[in-house]
Amino acid sequence: MSAQQDVDVVVIGSGMGGASFAAGLAPSGARIVILERGERIANCAEARDPRAIFQRGHFRPQEFWYDGAGQPFNPGNYYYVGGNTKLYGAVLFRYRAEDFRPIEYAEGATPGWPFPYEELEPWYCRAEALYQARGALGEDPTEPPHSTPYLFPPVPDEPAIAELRQKLKRVGLHPFSLPLGVDIEMWLKGGQTPWDAFPDTNCGKMDAETCGLAAALKYENVSLETGARVIRLETDPAGKRIESVVYQKNGETLKLSPKAIVLAAGAVNSALLLLASANGAMPNGLANRSDQVGRHFMNHNLSFALAFHPFRRNDSVYQKTIGVNDFYLSDGRGGPPLGNVQMVGKISGPILKSELPRAPEAALGALARRTFDFLFMSEDLPSPESRVRLDGSRVVLDWRRSNIAAQNGLLKRMRELLKEAGFPIVLIKHYDRRTPSHQCGTVRMGGDPARAAVDPECRAFDHPNLFIVDASVLPTSGAVNPSLTVAALALRAAERVRQELTR
Repeated sequence: MSAQQDVDVVVIGSGMGGASFAAGLAPSGARIVILERGERIANCAEARDPRAIFQRGHFRPQEFWYDGAGQPFNPGNYYYVGGNTKLYGAVLFRYRAEDFRPIEYAEGATPGWPFPYEELEPWYCRAEALYQARGALGEDPTEPPHSTPYLFPPVPDEPAIAELRQKLKRVGLHPFSLPLGVDIEMWLKGGQTPWDAFPDTNCGKMDAETCGLAAALKYENVSLETGARVIRLETDPAGKRIESVVYQKNGETLKLSPKAIVLAAGAVNSALLLLASANGAMPNGLANRSDQVGRHFMNHNLSFALAFHPFRRNDSVYQKTIGVNDFYLSDGRGGPPLGNVQMVGKISGPILKSELPRAPEAALGALARRTFDFLFMSEDLPSPESRVRLDGSRVVLDWRRSNIAAQNGLLKRMRELLKEAGFPIVLIKHYDRRTPSHQCGTVRMGGDPARAAVDPECRAFDHPNLFIVDASVLPTSGAVNPSLTVAALALRAAERVRQELTR
């Protein structure tokens, strides 16, 4: 095993957390090595082929996890430079200010965060600038305070979506422009497809590779190693500090010994790496004296809806520009919150075929041309019994769904309103465990080391030189896309590490 010593910081993972952290720390001059198990996505025909993506799963990993009942499934996590953001919907929401406080739902409550929204607000501003967020203030009644405006105007509605926006207003809703990280002109030059669930090959989507990582790699003190799979972290004999990062590349086992380690492998894989690194001093895994690592797994309750009208065509290419938060803070009738509504990328016949393999694709295409397509998102509440763990070499993801009443309430309200807006048929499908949408919570943040794995600045309570900056640290899932929050937390943690390295 070969070792390298002249490294200040090793960042494990190049997704939203790892790339944003590296971008934040790079100007300090610290010697940073980013280890990414995947490679870059090449500009290939499959990148704009819905049959390759949705029917053949061209970009999905060739691995299986197991659910709590022992049943295998192919997870939708992606191992590429840029992580899951390579195929994300590029929605760059801030959590609402209320999400940082405890919230009462019909089936339980959230614990709140160890700090208020105002603490993270300046870092949200920096994250929006880094990821070139497009948006408009003043449209969303739940929008938290912004100390800086969006630097770019919203991605424009296509004609059919502009008409839909007016229909939603007429039934009493307040549709707003989704905050997006997409240069739409550049994206459409690469092909007339949606960007949601289509991989970015440096053609207009503002993801972890094209923004965060690109900003970091402008500095000579930052390097990226691809095909580098970290297999364990090693501590000193007392288990206090992380002394080395062990990884495999090209069949060789290598070791780095940095001053600080930044873990950003994703909510599932970060927890697994900490558990797999158990040693005599830390027999339950690293950062896990509290027995919280792997617990409190959350993964938004999500449903997909097709609002259908037999005589109304939707010729949109991308569609995903409108959101609705009228039921985010309450059900609109004095009851508890329900969640967020947003458009998804335009559905087509080949995409529907992946869900209905026996149906003729031509018929599904005719259906898709007459639908407007929505995502309904409700918060998943943290529970210690909802967890990821290792069973020998098996990855077990025992997801215990919660807050189903909120999701059902959101579906009911929106079905009623969409019918009132002129859509006689609303078809709904629930997302299942194969969808990696917004996994979080497995290495939760908190102020009490007996109940959390990392402190409010993302430092592990048990190891002063270990920081974790991906969605695993989120104490609650909220009901909006978490990418921007992960980026803001990572930038904030980078400033803390910079201060320590320059002492």
